[in-house]
Amino acid sequence: MNDKLIVALDYATEKDAMALVNQLGDAVSYYKVGLELFLNTRGSVVDLIKAQNKKVFLDLKFHDIPNTVAQAVAWAASLGVDMFTLHSSGGEEMMRKSVETVNEVCERLNVKRPNMVGVTILTSFDEAGIAKVGYKDKIADTVLNLAGLCKESGMSGIVCSPHEAANIKATFGKDFIAVCPGIRPVWAAVGDQKRITTPADAIKIGVDHMVVGRPITKAENPYEAALKVIEEIKSVM
Repeated sequence: MNDKLIVALDYATEKDAMALVNQLGDAVSYYKVGLELFLNTRGSVVDLIKAQNKKVFLDLKFHDIPNTVAQAVAWAASLGVDMFTLHSSGGEEMMRKSVETVNEVCERLNVKRPNMVGVTILTSFDEAGIAKVGYKDKIADTVLNLAGLCKESGMSGIVCSPHEAANIKATFGKDFIAVCPGIRPVWAAVGDQKRITTPADAIKIGVDHMVVGRPITKAENPYEAALKVIEEIKSVM
């Protein structure tokens, strides 16, 4: 159950990020490190989080030609993170080569293979937004197509909004991981996410990991906010 909630460390400094990790203590075991925090700390924050026996979701969204991404994911796997992201729109060859590379690295280093998840359509997009960047299909159809590429490439799962998670589970099975940002408790502000749902509803539709940031990190009491989210998750499990 502890793996269901991933708290997004959307901070610019190592000091602020680790202050939250220490404040949340045993209540939270999984944290997301994104571009801002990773670059500002030159990656050192990953080691600090792992030193506290916490899990790390490295969300750098690798997206480039296959050889370049393969080199990047080899490095990511060597960090000992538990899960990381690639952009599924990079294509099947990019993802397949990345999976093969990570398998080789983990076998050579004798480390556990991290889950590799493909970012589909960012939750900041709505239908009008994806049409403007050139997608011809609706969001649900586009996500399903990209998820199929991920599955065929040997990826562990995808990142999608909770609105698409039920269809993904029904199509690709319960073992195909659905990681969902855009989770907002009923008491939290929506912010810039457009395709959102509550923690309880996310569990009901089969979400494996929900990424929650501002409702916890910007709360007056982050520890109490995290406990409220966890209680909501427990109430439907």
